[in-house]
Amino acid sequence: MGYDSARDVFAEWGVDTEAAIRQLTTIPISMHCWQGDDVVGFEPKTGTSGGGIQATGNHPGRARTPDELRADLEFAYAMIPGKHRLNLHAMYMDTDEAPDRDAIEYRHFAPWVDWAMEQAIGLDFNPTFFAHEKADDNLTLSHPDQGIRDFWIEHGRRTREIAAQIGAALGTPCINNIWVPDGYKDIPVDRMAARARLEASLNEMLVQPLSGMRDAVESKLFGIGVEACTVGSHEFYLGYAIRKGTLLCLDMGHFHPTENIADKLSAVALSLDKILLHVSRPMRWDSDHVILLNDDILTMAHELVSADLLGRTRIGLDFFDATISRTAAWVIGTRNMQKALLRALLTPFDRLRQAETALDFTTRLTMTEEFKDLPFGDIWSEFCRRSDRPNGLGLIRELDSVSSSRCRPRLGPFLTRRAEGAGAEW
Repeated sequence: MGYDSARDVFAEWGVDTEAAIRQLTTIPISMHCWQGDDVVGFEPKTGTSGGGIQATGNHPGRARTPDELRADLEFAYAMIPGKHRLNLHAMYMDTDEAPDRDAIEYRHFAPWVDWAMEQAIGLDFNPTFFAHEKADDNLTLSHPDQGIRDFWIEHGRRTREIAAQIGAALGTPCINNIWVPDGYKDIPVDRMAARARLEASLNEMLVQPLSGMRDAVESKLFGIGVEACTVGSHEFYLGYAIRKGTLLCLDMGHFHPTENIADKLSAVALSLDKILLHVSRPMRWDSDHVILLNDDILTMAHELVSADLLGRTRIGLDFFDATISRTAAWVIGTRNMQKALLRALLTPFDRLRQAETALDFTTRLTMTEEFKDLPFGDIWSEFCRRSDRPNGLGLIRELDSVSSSRCRPRLGPFLTRRAEGAGAEW
């Protein structure tokens, strides 16, 4: 049909496609570094437990060094319209030193900050409470051993300080997201004691207010080896976030398969200032598949736009698939999140609300279904064209050029970037 004709079709519904494209350009998505190397990291491995973290497959091309990972990320960003961020885990330090996690400092991550400045992107951060000998019991901040708790509390403190320095250096707040794998494989006798220890440890970690960063806490239903009880449950962290004023991270893979995660947004937003999303695709459990443009993602984007939550929500990704090209996974997943947001931004919510408020559910349903036939793809193609990013067969050719080779991706003419839209105002 072409953009001009598609724009006119949407205009008949009262939708301004130009406004939708402009707004989508300003929405940063925080891509996760751990998709590029199967959650391995760049520190000496000292533990046997992965804390429920499991990437499957052995597709050629796993990044083995920080430079290789950054090259892969640059290629991925070059395929994705708009301006985005990177979510970095503490185990991805770039240094010739070998500090344990309770001794990490900003300098161990300075090369990442320098690179982010060059790319004009923001960084987010995460303490790493897994894949370490002091996490082999599947207990960290809630461990009965005070010495182990102290180790992880110090790790958490240092990640907050690093996040604050990252945020100050880049001029955009760095989200420091706390997720711990703590739990029990079989039924515990005293859940309260473990949760009290977790709360006390978090309080020690977060006692000092810091500028340049925001704290987030992330819940989970269960994980491998902690099927009977996850200490940091949704209810635990929802209450903690409300009381302590942190962000609440809702990971789409961390709930029961029958739960609608999008439905939680408006519910928690009434009690929380800001929200963090980890967008993933669970299949029967928290298996972290690359996200599709499916009903779950479309509904999530719908809620973000309908409830006017885009300005209060940081959108991050969290999946890892080693059965396919790792760079392609980033590109496909991030673009699908953008497509879902664009569909939501192109929705005639004013007309739909009028029907709903009037209890005219027939009109609401009719409009919802008829709107699915509108030429969304032409608006997406125009968005890619204006961003000078490939689309359709052009995108496939670019991804095919690197999908079967260990050589680092070719960085075409797509890397001209600006800081606007990277979350600087958040």
